[in-house]
Amino acid sequence: MADEAFSIDKRPLRDLLGQVASGKAQLPEFQRGWVWPWPNIASLLASISLSYPVGTVMLLKAGGDVRFKYRPIEGAAPQTGAEPESLVLDGQQRLTSLFQALKLRRPVETQDLRKHRATGWFYADMRAALEENGDREEAIRFLPESRVVRNFRGEVLEDYSTPRLEFENALFPLHAVFDNGDWGDEFTDYWGGDQEKRQLWRTFRNEFVRPFDLYHVPVIELGQETPRQAVCQVFEKVNTGGVTLTVFELLTATYAADDFDLRRHWEQECRAAWEAPEYRILREVSNTDFLQAVTLLATAERWWRERERGTEEERLPRIGCKRKDMLALSLADYRRFAPMLVAGFKTAAKFLHQQFVFDTRFLPYGTQLIPLAAAFALAAQDAQSAGAQEKLARWYWCGVFGELYGGSTETRFSQDLPDVVDWIRGSETEPRTVTAAQFSPGRLLTLRTRNSAAYKGIYALLLKAGAVDWRTGEKAEVTGYFDEAVDIHHIFPKSWCEKAGLDPTIYNSIVNKTPLTARTNRIIGGVAPSEYLDRLVNAAETPREGVHAHVRSHLADPRLMAADDFAAFFAARRDALLEYISAAMGKTVLDGDGTDDAPGTSYEAADDTDDL
Repeated sequence: MADEAFSIDKRPLRDLLGQVASGKAQLPEFQRGWVWPWPNIASLLASISLSYPVGTVMLLKAGGDVRFKYRPIEGAAPQTGAEPESLVLDGQQRLTSLFQALKLRRPVETQDLRKHRATGWFYADMRAALEENGDREEAIRFLPESRVVRNFRGEVLEDYSTPRLEFENALFPLHAVFDNGDWGDEFTDYWGGDQEKRQLWRTFRNEFVRPFDLYHVPVIELGQETPRQAVCQVFEKVNTGGVTLTVFELLTATYAADDFDLRRHWEQECRAAWEAPEYRILREVSNTDFLQAVTLLATAERWWRERERGTEEERLPRIGCKRKDMLALSLADYRRFAPMLVAGFKTAAKFLHQQFVFDTRFLPYGTQLIPLAAAFALAAQDAQSAGAQEKLARWYWCGVFGELYGGSTETRFSQDLPDVVDWIRGSETEPRTVTAAQFSPGRLLTLRTRNSAAYKGIYALLLKAGAVDWRTGEKAEVTGYFDEAVDIHHIFPKSWCEKAGLDPTIYNSIVNKTPLTARTNRIIGGVAPSEYLDRLVNAAETPREGVHAHVRSHLADPRLMAADDFAAFFAARRDALLEYISAAMGKTVLDGDGTDDAPGTSYEAADDTDDL
């Protein structure tokens, strides 16, 4: 930011608090509430009474192109319609604390260090404040709202509830610090000709009260032309509370200046549209995810429009949904594209159902929902044909098994959206995600928990292949599979493998696991497959071939299991899984020396623990 984009000066504390009272200094809506406990406020008051620095206040000059909804600082009651000249970006806690303690003539509503609500008044013990070797902070007292201190039995220990009692105990109310000495006149009048008390007040006024009147606060004020992205970055860098400002919160404050409630629209018009059970795959789509999709769509639409006009490739506007792109999203673009994205997300949920991905627990990549929904919104009817759906499925599974959506994804979003839409509209060029995706056969040995996208993807493919429960023969239907009673279990039981001396990196891999109900798994127990297959025949009350058919639906060979031949079973199931993965990606999975990179190779989300 250029030097002329902001000013640096010092302003009297009295004037700053006056601006707070009049509404000339207010808070942008994205600022959180006031949270300082009273000991922190007492420390701040003590520092100012000693003329110590208490930090810089940062303001944003109001009235620029980037507008924010605003609100008064807590406790201030400016006239209705009062418009701010400045918005407080940094220093809210200090300004609010000082305003409440020094300018309001009512109890300060704050909290103690344990975050319990506390309401009361700040006072200074005049004698303690003037002690040469005393602790100024200890001279600041926070008294209850009644100004009466009681013990746990409710007995009165101290009473300062009237001005007379304040005078008699030499206890100065901090809300009188800017009253031009009125309290001090009443104090000396009360004591009449008592020279000691007059001298006490004169000394206290000079050494404690006067520093408040002379105190100047360093102020940095950003200019009206400061862009929204800069405001966001500055706020996060200077905010001493470590508060991260989300894009959604900043845009909520920005759109509110045009009387548009973004939060309400998201909750009641967008998220509410997919509350039905069939859309439960969308339950974890956040407000920021939605804004990212809207931004992706808005920037892509401009890109397409310029391309159709014949604009040269290098001059086309950028497709993007990074933070700065989202912060530049206009309210007009949001209003235009948000309804399209609501429909796009719902269509994406239907598409995922067709891929046998029904629940967020088994969703390979939540991030991939963003370009998927945007593609459905942008392509509209072009995405509904059988050919388009096949291409979308191939792109989706290449993203999953290529494990391309696990890191920084904004660049891939901006590539995939035009690539995929052009492809389903007839382009011969495959999306970059499709061409880049590779799956190594050795990866199967490092997939041991559902933490990785490829692990979840394989089980979706098992469902798509028609996997049924071995005992009941029930299909993994949309309404039944993702029940709490269904989980991923070993085919050759873990205890049997341990007794057989098998390598845990092999038998704990996904090749030896499959989705089964808890009851079926209890029948399996820890015995050899040859034994539990007989148990399943009895429990299922069906011919042996029926149970074997159920087992084959999981791409497992019951004959090899009945022979307890783990090595042959493992090799056969590995080949079968690779065949399904290859079909889903639409490309050959090269075996070659792929087994050389397992186990022990580092892959995205590889995990050595068993998911049970």
